[in-house]
Amino acid sequence: MLHFSGFLYGNIVCFLAGGGGPHSLHAHDVTEESALLRWEPEPGFVDRYVVTYRAENVLSVTHEVPGDQTELPISGLNPHTEYYASVQSLHGSKLSSPTSTSFITSADTPRELLASQITAQSALLTWKPPQVVPDGYRLVYQTHDGEIKELILLANLSSFTLSHLTPSTPYKVQLHALRGASSSAPISTSFTTGRIRYPFPRDCWEKHMNGDLQSGVFTIYLGGSKDDPLLVYCDMETDGGGWIVFQRRIDGRTDFWRNWRQYKEGFGNLTSEFWLGNIALHRLSSLAPYELRVDLRAGAEAAYAVYEDFRVEGEDKHFRLRIGAYRGNAGDSLSYHNNMIFSTRDRDAEKRILPCSISYRGAWWYKNCHYANLNGMYGNNKDHQGVNWHTWKGFEFSIPFTEMKMRPQRTGNWRRL
Repeated sequence: MLHFSGFLYGNIVCFLAGGGGPHSLHAHDVTEESALLRWEPEPGFVDRYVVTYRAENVLSVTHEVPGDQTELPISGLNPHTEYYASVQSLHGSKLSSPTSTSFITSADTPRELLASQITAQSALLTWKPPQVVPDGYRLVYQTHDGEIKELILLANLSSFTLSHLTPSTPYKVQLHALRGASSSAPISTSFTTGRIRYPFPRDCWEKHMNGDLQSGVFTIYLGGSKDDPLLVYCDMETDGGGWIVFQRRIDGRTDFWRNWRQYKEGFGNLTSEFWLGNIALHRLSSLAPYELRVDLRAGAEAAYAVYEDFRVEGEDKHFRLRIGAYRGNAGDSLSYHNNMIFSTRDRDAEKRILPCSISYRGAWWYKNCHYANLNGMYGNNKDHQGVNWHTWKGFEFSIPFTEMKMRPQRTGNWRRL
């Protein structure tokens, strides 16, 4: 038995006949703004097919297709939108039952990805956001050694600076818009970083020569080897800059009364109080002649001491201190400690009955015991107990700010000082 129901097509009332009609409608090759609708034909002769598609808050669109055609490319769709489509066969004025499907268009892509302000180690990426606001972006770039790196960026960004890149190296970058678990097709760009004098700077002076003139935390490479990085704080301002800071006291929040292993490996925070580590001091000072600078401050007062030929020997020699000639205005309190070994609360190679590090709760190149004790007890103004530099403030004043730093000796300007 056939069943009929009314259907309005154009200005003509037609009737739907149960059974027959096209079937298996599917959407193929779906992009952010287009799709290909394809269906299986109705058996026998068909005048034409009527294809309709719509979406929420989008006007319905209808196309007529010749009866010998079983697909229809559609375009002008909205990105990341669910569409509903149907197709019916038309015999004269009679429409078949519809076959239907639904599909979701792809998220639209950001556009015009560009790289600018390219330096030896950074590049500014800019792009135009997609029409539909994404949940975020995925930025993928390939490093100089073939490693793929991926970053997730906030949705409100339209630019991002890639940093810590390798000089004189080509990079390929892709950017995707993210929506839920799906992502848009990528847009791409490529660029090559510029050249610098020292691709793998051995110290803060070579970083300075590369044009890094702001003090801060940097990566240097021991011996210039990219496989031997070391994170350090560089003072790029004092006396021409280029100093590796290896000790700082500023507020007493970091405990400096520590054991041998901790002084060997280093501790603290490079942007506040810290000790870089005796292994690092030995390795750095063994690579080239270095000079040592000590900066001291107490309120509005400041003083400094500089020593030639600074070197720290290896652990097998108990990190023995070697320094040469002095200059500065803080007075020479460190030469007394020249050629002395490092000692901590748990290791004193001198085998003293009462080790200096215990008596003065510090760790240092003690002799008998000290004229300088910059790793002593912060804020303790008792005799010999605090952060002392005897020739500047004596033994009964704990200096509130100290920094010890080093740079290659060839950079020193003796006449200026």
